[in-house]
Amino acid sequence: MPSRLVVLVSGTGTNLQALLDAATDPAYGAEVVAVGADRDGIEGLARAERAGLPTFVVRVQDYDDRDDWDAALTENVGAYRPDLIVSAGFMKVVGKRFLERFPMVNTHPALLPSFPGAHAVRDALDYGIAVTGCTVHLVDAGIDTGPIVAQRAVEVLDDDDEASLHERIKAVERDLLVDVVGRMCRHGWSVNGRKVSLGE
Repeated sequence: MPSRLVVLVSGTGTNLQALLDAATDPAYGAEVVAVGADRDGIEGLARAERAGLPTFVVRVQDYDDRDDWDAALTENVGAYRPDLIVSAGFMKVVGKRFLERFPMVNTHPALLPSFPGAHAVRDALDYGIAVTGCTVHLVDAGIDTGPIVAQRAVEVLDDDDEASLHERIKAVERDLLVDVVGRMCRHGWSVNGRKVSLGE
């Protein structure tokens, strides 16, 4: 049986689309069973609906505090009995309750632990580095601090601005996410300290 993925999005859903495309191959080992978001009216949800998938929205502003929001997100996700959660451009930090229940992977447009946070591409350019890249990591309670599963490098070109560099990173990031999620679902994984091993 393929592993069951719930994908969380906040924007256009290009990483989601890459996963949906990969999952059309039965050998991939995973299927997206639902897509959740933290806001309405985004292209990521539209992609899911076009694919015939159930969707749900859990907005922070609809709850008294973040703990209540985390509880609601956990309940909504749990209804689909996922094996793995994929944060695909989901711009919210999940809480302790969520992380205790589900394993979750995230993508980040830098080579962690360098340049964590929401402005990684801008921060890397401002620092003047020659090589950046992307990271797929397990999610923990910190901001982009979870154990690293895989990384790929992207060269910074002399004429790059934030938009051009980010677009090139995102292309690599999509491929890396699809590869890593498929391998995790087909072969499993283990964590020893900060080292993640895929079980192939």
